[in-house]
Amino acid sequence: MSIILVILLIIAMGATAYVLVRGVMAMASGKDISGERQQDYMRKRVLFQAIAIILVVLILAAAGASRG
Repeated sequence: MSIILVILLIIAMGATAYVLVRGVMAMASGKDISGERQQDYMRKRVLFQAIAIILVVLILAAAGASRG
């Protein structure tokens, strides 16, 4: 089970990095005057970071349960 959580964590971390880079590239291009696209990238990044944090907590809980 913990292997699956680690794989999911790596995917969430990769998704966070991807969305971060896309957001920086979109901001650097300056094409979106309203900033709506940047806000969308920010929301997605925060979502993926939250998923990654939840997965870390689950991994730590599973590791603690296996020791006890």
